[in-house]
Amino acid sequence: QVQLVESGGGLVQAGGSLRLSCAASGITFSSRAMGWFRQAPGKEREFVAAVTENSGSTYYADSTKGRFTISRDNAKNSVYLRMNSLKPEDTAVYYCAAEGRFAQPIRTIGRYDYWGQGTQVTVSS
Repeated sequence: QVQLVESGGGLVQAGGSLRLSCAASGITFSSRAMGWFRQAPGKEREFVAAVTENSGSTYYADSTKGRFTISRDNAKNSVYLRMNSLKPEDTAVYYCAAEGRFAQPIRTIGRYDYWGQGTQVTVSS
């Protein structure tokens, strides 16, 4: 049974910070790239950040680069997203995802086979 469980979301003022966590079980975590996606009401789910299985490469959306940092701890089967300088437009449900298909670009939904339930992030102005 594969489970990805996100936590750390909440309400924060613009300019503030949050750290999201994702705990994985039932998968070979260390062999998979991990990603974060988000979805705001009425909008498509979009790529936020990703990290390779070796933590040797990180990837960010243009809208989050320089503000967000993705990291992983393979010993804890966990991936994290540190979000600084938050803006109201960052408000969304944030989803953790585990890689499954290597033929797809790392920034695309099709790359990932497993998804968490999501955690709400709300940024007030």
